[in-house]
Amino acid sequence: MTAPSLKGFRRTAIVFIVVSLSIAALFGIVTLLTGEFGELQGKILLTTLLLAGFSITALCHLAVVGRAQRIVGFVGIAVSALAFVLGAVLIWRSWESWGDEWEAALKAFAVLSIAALSLAHANLLLLLGDRRNGGVRAGLAATLVLIALVAVLLSIPILTDGRIPGDDGDGYWRVFGVLAILDVLGTIVLPVVGRVTRDGAAAITVRLEGEAAERLARIAAERGVAPSAVVGELVASLDPVPPTE
Repeated sequence: MTAPSLKGFRRTAIVFIVVSLSIAALFGIVTLLTGEFGELQGKILLTTLLLAGFSITALCHLAVVGRAQRIVGFVGIAVSALAFVLGAVLIWRSWESWGDEWEAALKAFAVLSIAALSLAHANLLLLLGDRRNGGVRAGLAATLVLIALVAVLLSIPILTDGRIPGDDGDGYWRVFGVLAILDVLGTIVLPVVGRVTRDGAAAITVRLEGEAAERLARIAAERGVAPSAVVGELVASLDPVPPTE
């Protein structure tokens, strides 16, 4: 997918999300202000909240769609969409009957929701992925691993109905708490460190317009790198100009 098409996809997706969320919010307000509050009104409000959650995570995923890490963004969008569809099915099914199949669907929805939130979290941090600072890159990798571990540890009790294999006490949740704290620490510290540290080289800002900007964006998208990386490779390949006497 080329840079212009990625930009168009992201713009269309954002407009769709904003419009859909606005319409859902309007329905929610009308539901609260008119008529009696019953099962139908409850389903409308739950659907509104579900769409709001999907919209927030989708916007986080879209943040990296135009970058080299776009595959993580697309995976996040797919997971969020699956969670939304399954959640809508659970909301609008008949509430009078409940069986094992619906319990399994509820567990799947919970795990997909955790995955969608974790991927949204990771995608926001991946905005730092083009930094060349070794400390920032190492901290980013460690925090991404922590995000994955926290998601897995949170999903296991859901899938096992709270029966955690090999854990007879509270050791499991102690480990989970430590990892969650480190996860939060990395999430707070990394953007701050990335903001105040330099990448170790002088930065020059060059503004391109028209056909040159489009060609640079297209080449960067085809290579899966940032435009600045393409310019850097080109400059590095040039022969040094001998000094004039």
